[in-house]
Amino acid sequence: MMGGWGFGMMGAFGLFWGLLCLLALVGIVGGIVFLIRGAFACKHRHGCKSSMADNENGVALKLLDERYARGEIERDEYLEKRGDLGK
Repeated sequence: MMGGWGFGMMGAFGLFWGLLCLLALVGIVGGIVFLIRGAFACKHRHGCKSSMADNENGVALKLLDERYARGEIERDEYLEKRGDLGK
């Protein structure tokens, strides 16, 4: 305790600067995490789960509908395959 202050040479500002440095460090780390997550994030508006799989299912359903319309497969087979594709 020099001079009776109790906080050393910087007084109460030592605590302020310590918290400010900690806040800056948290902000920098948070910014880095935000940038990394943004670089590898899904670019679709509707989410990543439905990007490739739904597109492939859509193509498969279209082909199945065309085969049924041409009469290549029966109704029972059509409904079974449509159920297998999840629609």
